[in-house]
Amino acid sequence: MENSPLKTHKLVLGGQICLRIMAIAAALAATLMIVTSNQIVVVYGMTFDAKYSYSPAFKFFAIANALACGFTLLSLFFVLFFVRRGLTPSNYFLLFLHDLFMMSLVLSGVAAGTAIGYVGQYGNSHIGWFQICDRMTNFCHKVTISLLFSYVTVLFLLVLTIISAGKSRQISL
Repeated sequence: MENSPLKTHKLVLGGQICLRIMAIAAALAATLMIVTSNQIVVVYGMTFDAKYSYSPAFKFFAIANALACGFTLLSLFFVLFFVRRGLTPSNYFLLFLHDLFMMSLVLSGVAAGTAIGYVGQYGNSHIGWFQICDRMTNFCHKVTISLLFSYVTVLFLLVLTIISAGKSRQISL
């Protein structure tokens, strides 16, 4: 029978690995959904084209999710590499910094994307911006799904940040 600290360590390590894989999958899904979102509609004989690349906020959103996906994949390799050597509190502190930075990056990207998505959905009559989601339904649907995947990524990274912060508190000075 395993002793309790070893069993807890294995459970935390398994949780770290699973959460990292889920964060990678969610960030990848968000990136792929936003990059492939485009639609062309004809209204009163005029052609309108909607692509994520037309908005700097959506570009930032896509890049933030792609970077988070890539760097979280690297952190997964880091965790798997140090499983054999043992994850020390110093290693957990590095993971804490990584997870905190990735969570902040994705959160800022999803906030920018949500702001533009809100304007696309509801418009802003004070400034003269019209809603486009009543005509660009496929585009807006893909953007909404992408934003949801990104919020899930933030949630996974938040839990990873909390776990890494708790494990790094054992650093002796």
